[in-house]
Formats: sequence, C-alpha cells, structure tokens
Amino acid sequence: MPERTVMTPPAGAAATDQEAADARDLAGFGYKQELKRILGVYSSFAVAFSYISPSTGIFTLYALGLGIGGAFFFWSWPIVALGQFIIALNFAEVSSHFPVAGSVYQWTKYLSNRTYSWFTGWVYLFAGVLTITAVDVTIPIVLIPLLNNVFGLNIPTGTANGAVQAQVIVAALVLISTTLLNIYGVRLVAFVNNTGVLFEILGMVVFALVLLIFNHHQSADVVFNTTALGSGFGSQSGTFLAAMFMSLFVIYGFDTASTLAEETRNPRAMAPKAVLWAVIGAFIIGTIFLYSTIIAIPGNIGDYVSKTGAGTVVPPVDIITSNLPSWASNLYLLVVFAAIYVCCLAIQTSTIRLAFGMARDGKLPFARVYNKVSPRLHTPVWTCVVVGVLSAIPYLYYSGAGTVAIAATGMIYLSYILGNIAILIARLRGWPKAVAPFKLRGWGLVVNILGLLWGGSMLVNFLWPRAASNPNLGALPNLGGLPGVIGNIPIFEATVAVVLIVGAIYYLVAQRNKPEVVAAAVA
Repeated sequence: MPERTVMTPPAGAAATDQEAADARDLAGFGYKQELKRILGVYSSFAVAFSYISPSTGIFTLYALGLGIGGAFFFWSWPIVALGQFIIALNFAEVSSHFPVAGSVYQWTKYLSNRTYSWFTGWVYLFAGVLTITAVDVTIPIVLIPLLNNVFGLNIPTGTANGAVQAQVIVAALVLISTTLLNIYGVRLVAFVNNTGVLFEILGMVVFALVLLIFNHHQSADVVFNTTALGSGFGSQSGTFLAAMFMSLFVIYGFDTASTLAEETRNPRAMAPKAVLWAVIGAFIIGTIFLYSTIIAIPGNIGDYVSKTGAGTVVPPVDIITSNLPSWASNLYLLVVFAAIYVCCLAIQTSTIRLAFGMARDGKLPFARVYNKVSPRLHTPVWTCVVVGVLSAIPYLYYSGAGTVAIAATGMIYLSYILGNIAILIARLRGWPKAVAPFKLRGWGLVVNILGLLWGGSMLVNFLWPRAASNPNLGALPNLGGLPGVIGNIPIFEATVAVVLIVGAIYYLVAQRNKPEVVAAAVA
C-alpha cells in the first residue's frame, strides 16, 4: 500500500480550519465525519482518566488486595502502573497514526489481517461490556451506605440475597441513566465527565491528605509488612500476585482517548498526550489515596487484615467512616460516588464507540440496524441501546462485583496482548514509515517487546486457578448447580471460552466469506 505522510495544521489555525483538516484526515480512512468533533485535550484526558478512575477500581477490589496481601499489597500499584505505562507508550504511537473510533480493533485492522482484527475487536468489545457491568455494580458499594447515612434508610448491605438484589437494582438504574446520557450527545457526556474528574482528583487528594495528617494510626513503614503474604518465597510470590488484582483492575482503559478520536480535535497530536497523562495522573492520585488509607487503618493491622479477609469489615469505606466525622465521611462518599458514576459513563462511551466502529464496518450481527448516527444528536443511538442491553445480561446471574471485575479485566489484558502482537509484527515489517506527531523512534521495538512480556506474565496471572482471584464456576452464587466438569472451570477461562466459541461460530457463518471493505493505506 502507498505510504501517506501525516500532516497536522499549524498551531495558530482557526477552529474551522482544524475541523476541516480533521474531516479530510478521517476521509483518508474511508469514513465520513458524522460524530461531533468537540473534545479538546483536557476532555480527551478526562475521558481516559475517568475510564481508569482510581477511586472506582480501588473501591471495587481494595478488600481483595488488603485481605490477601496485607499492607504490602500497596507495592502492586507502582509495579502495575509501570507495566501499563509501557503499554500506553506503545498505544500512544499507534493512536497518532490511526485516529479512528475503535482503538485496538482499528489498529489491528490496519496492521494485520481481517480474521485477526475481527477476533481482537470481538474480544475487546465483550471486555468493555463486562467492564461496564463491573463498574455499575461498584456504585452500590458506595451509594447504599451513603443513602443509609444521609436519609436514615435501612437498605441492606453485604452478601445476603436482599443486599444483592438491592445492588443489582441500583446498578441497573445507573446503567439506564448512563445509556441515556450517551444517547443525548458527547457534549453532555464531556461536561459531566470533566466535572466528575475534577471532583475526583480534588476529593481523593484532599481527603487522603486529611487521613494522612490527622488519622495516621499505622507507622510510616507499615507498607513493608509482609506478614499477610505467608512464609517462603514461593508462597509470598503467589499471594502477592493474587493481591495485584486490585491494581490490575484499575489501570487500563487509557486507550479511550484514541477510541474517541473522531470526536477529538487534532486527535493525532492530542490523543497520545491524553493516553499517557491519564496513566500518570491515575498513578499519582492512586498512590496518595492508597498510602493514606493504609496508614489510617485503625487498631492492629494484622487484626484488620484478618477481618477484611473474613468479610466482617469492608475497606476502604470502613476506614473512611471510622476516621472521619459523619458529615465528612458522607461528603467523601459523595465525591467517590460521582467519580465512579463518571467512570461508568466513560467506559460505556468508549465501548459504544468500539461497537459503532465495528458495526460501521459490518463486523457485528445485525449491524445495519444500529450502525447509524443520529443527524440531530450526532450519536449512534441504537448502538448505545445495544451496548446497554448487553451490559445488563450479567445481572441475571450476578455473582458479585469482584467476580465480574476479574473476568472483565482479564479480557481487557487479553485484547491488549492481541493488539500488541499485531503492532510488533507490523514493526518487524518496517512500520511506521510515515511521520506522525508522537513517535518512539528507535525505542518502539523495545517498548513493544517489553509490553508483550508484561502483558503475557499478567495474563498467566489471570489464568491461574485460585479461589481468591479466579474461582471455579461451581463456587459462585447462582451457579452452584452446574455439572462437575463445567463447574470446575475457572471463571476467567469460562468467560474467554464462551466469547471465543460464540465469536468463532458467528465469524464462520457470517464473516469469513463476506466482502471486505478496503482499508486505508498503512501510515
């Protein structure tokens, strides 16, 4: 294919000139500008940051990390952040070359073959759908205690049937609201998202510093305490790898900035910056919050870790409410609720754009029904509805936020690996040859290989069958009646198998012999 030199307008160009240049750039990929291009660099960063959302992932799996690894699980945070920043560097360069809705799917479409790119997109689509579900069911963890405290309600919490039903109802209402917001336009989404990110950053830092300064019950070196990991290098390593799952669940989704490229001004330059700063910002905010809450754990740290593992306390909510006056803890929970809500919104927005990108190419079932953009709202309305419905299906057999989060995160890491493999093969064949605003130069191959080593090691961690991080299907609520062989399949392996088997059947029946849309030249 002929090479294209990537050009960007001069910094002083008028907004209309930039929009025209972006539309021409998109036309070079064979697409018409239908989505509304209104996002600037902060909005692009905010969407990616909201997808990562340190408060969301930390509140979802904090108890898992602390209950398994004790205070030492804190060190999983910088390790995962470094590994994911390597992935982000690789993705930032690719996003500068392919500013089209769909991120990993689009990249593999231009850098590999149709079968490989379709399966990559298929896996990433359902990873996004499960992530929407996982984050939606995180909101009740924060919102229900907040409602009980402020309004004197008695909505059940915990793992009893009544509490689970309440969680599902709240999550479903959240899903309906975020679907409606996505239908009514990216401008509204951006406003809600930008505001929520500002509150999340300020709220997490301010309240964390309050805990650190006025409620430091543990010594400063408590994060070096390895007692909870057990004895022996093998035992400690395995326990720490399981405790990493909280951090693994948080730091991904940074490619959202490139997924919304068709709604971003000058995306070749802006998207890479947003990708990288989202990871950096999340790392800084998360580090402050994690350390502060660990230092603020009341009483004996060993006893608290044991209670966390037994489920008699639920950190970090219990840490916050036990240290702050009721009005302050309620205000903090309100800030966290807002942060998690905009995280739900950002994840759904990203997944909708991926689904729209695949449907527009005719790659999904019944795509003609929902691949249209509303001329009035400038959003793919029926794609929003389809993604919302798919995200609600896991509620029918809901087995806890942690279980859904583990399956979703593993699927994301699998799709990232598939994307990185395609990028590496393209690099070995001489890509990139065209000029783009963000480039790794001679470091591209090294970064790519390091990213694959990191992602591959973490995929093994996800596949590791263990009750704490990858339980068997038969051990889950609502699924205990499954036959022995099926019931003994770990949840992550079962999720991947279902997605791939259904995808393979559909691909063989409907996609294998379908005429291919000609892709743009590789940049």
